[in-house]
Amino acid sequence: MTTQTPTFNCPVEATLSLIGGKYKPLILWHLIDGPLHYMELQRRIPTATAKMLSQQLRALEGCGMLRRTVFPEKPPRTEYALTPFGQSVIPVLDAMCQWGEQYLEDQNLPSPCSAGNPL
Repeated sequence: MTTQTPTFNCPVEATLSLIGGKYKPLILWHLIDGPLHYMELQRRIPTATAKMLSQQLRALEGCGMLRRTVFPEKPPRTEYALTPFGQSVIPVLDAMCQWGEQYLEDQNLPSPCSAGNPL
């Protein structure tokens, strides 16, 4: 079995292949200030089903953006943290947040969170 190297038509496509989707940017955003347990991520992203959250976490771990640590306790607890590679996307997330804040303001919509400070 051979692994194919992905090909991209532009850098935006490469970026979206890693952080695209409804929940990946939110997961990364919530991990900016430090590691979180699975249940805390679930509380902070209530619209994500447990199955979808787990899939997105696995994908982010698989591409090297997250580190998953399982603590051998009863019951076991799992913690997720940004890797150095994952931290490299913080400026992109900050830009998305600033753009979103301006969009909400232009539309006269309330901002449900404060910029630069995940829930």
